[in-house]
Amino acid sequence: MSEDPRDRLRVDQPTPARMYDYCLGGKDNFEIDRQAVERLYSTIGHVPRQFAWENRRFLWRSVDYVARDLGISQFIDVGAGLPTARNTHEIAQEINPDARVVYVDNDPIVVSHGRALLATNASTVMVEGDAADPAGILSAPGTARLIDFSQPAAVLFVALLPFVTAPGHHRHVEGSPSPAEVVAAFTERLAPGSVLVLTHVTTDGVPGEQVELLEDVFDQASSPMVFRSREDIENLFTGWRLLPPGLVRPWQWRPDRPEPSGTPYFLAGVAVKDA
Repeated sequence: MSEDPRDRLRVDQPTPARMYDYCLGGKDNFEIDRQAVERLYSTIGHVPRQFAWENRRFLWRSVDYVARDLGISQFIDVGAGLPTARNTHEIAQEINPDARVVYVDNDPIVVSHGRALLATNASTVMVEGDAADPAGILSAPGTARLIDFSQPAAVLFVALLPFVTAPGHHRHVEGSPSPAEVVAAFTERLAPGSVLVLTHVTTDGVPGEQVELLEDVFDQASSPMVFRSREDIENLFTGWRLLPPGLVRPWQWRPDRPEPSGTPYFLAGVAVKDA
């Protein structure tokens, strides 16, 4: 009998996936997650809720664009998080019923909920995996079943790479890949014409004390959050060509409706692999 991911559920510390779920108004979180987010709310207001929704709406628009305008029919959503309104497979399969989607997450509650949700969808699978092991994701049976690596695919790192440390960070595990190495592993494997969708928290335009507060709160979580400079985030796109409008705030990326100015916490981009 296979192990139930819920048997490894951590309730002694918050997790980014459950904190994100709480920010989006979800119910798949615990008191310890809510306390962590409320600590942020009490200090910087409901900014985390706002930038969580900015990321979510960017995900919706970018998946629609990649499926509709670029004709991509296979997706790998790394760090997919808990199911909420309009998930990647729902958007892609509305446009192309044959679209195939691999969700990846290492949070047991995400994996359990995802597998239950997708039990009757043969074109979508939940893979239990960690960005720290990109080779494991790429070679997982579910990935191998749905993704044809000889054809273009889209890989999504939406609000995921801030939770991947690099050497020099006090919680970095020796031998684990840096964010750039994680992306490079997918770059090497994916066919020309593939697409990279990415958002990342940035120090560019955010007051230093707020960066420190957010990093401190997430340092108590199962994964720390690391803010990076615009230059560091641009370097994650090495080997990829950014598509217009380039690397911008999530709310500035191809908005489908006029939006007031949003938060400065994230940068977002969509890029193509030319060769």
